[in-house]
Amino acid sequence: MLLFNLDLLTHNPGLFLRTVAAMTLALVVAITVHEASHALIATSQGDQTARRHGRLSLNPLRHMDPAGTVMLFLVGFGWGRPVPVNPYWLRSGPRIGTAMVALAGPASNLLTAALVALPVRLGLSVWHNPTSHPAPFTEGTWNWILADVIGFVVFYNIILAIFNLIPLAPLDGFKVALGILPREAARSFARLEPYGPGILMAVLLLSYIPVFNFSLWDVLGPAVRAVSLIVVGRPL
Repeated sequence: MLLFNLDLLTHNPGLFLRTVAAMTLALVVAITVHEASHALIATSQGDQTARRHGRLSLNPLRHMDPAGTVMLFLVGFGWGRPVPVNPYWLRSGPRIGTAMVALAGPASNLLTAALVALPVRLGLSVWHNPTSHPAPFTEGTWNWILADVIGFVVFYNIILAIFNLIPLAPLDGFKVALGILPREAARSFARLEPYGPGILMAVLLLSYIPVFNFSLWDVLGPAVRAVSLIVVGRPL
């Protein structure tokens, strides 16, 4: 997303730095909560692999993947370090247990978005939609700084949740689908796993090739707006 705000660097460096700071904080919160929640549910299910690897933590350095963070920061798509899980140690079994661990990440992002949006809901903070133009430095700048932080945290947590629920490997939605589908359907669906990353990359690349007139936002946007209406009471 930073690439779409580079014009601010020349026109208003202070506003650019404020936007970058709010985006950075939001990304760190979203990725950390997401990955730590995978580790928490896996541990509660009896698998100690994530805990032994130091992933049962809210320390962002335990969860940030350098390349994934840079990509998410620049273009709005990226990833954290996958949490190691041994599905055969999960109390609910490999299939259901893995689905529960996978679902924990998106669910925690939605919960985080709802909690962070509470000041807006309660009228304690103004709402600034992070997908609109950055709010200018004006009287009451600290209120706009808080609004920026709230807006970006809500935005990235909802985006991360919705995106990860797409049923394509290696996203969480693929593992959730395997857990809720009937066994025979799940076995057939599992055969698509090797092709998931390629399909996902192709879809993402299409979003950046103007000739196809396609954007991933066209697919995710309605869901993001619907969730934001529930969480914040306003669409993103």
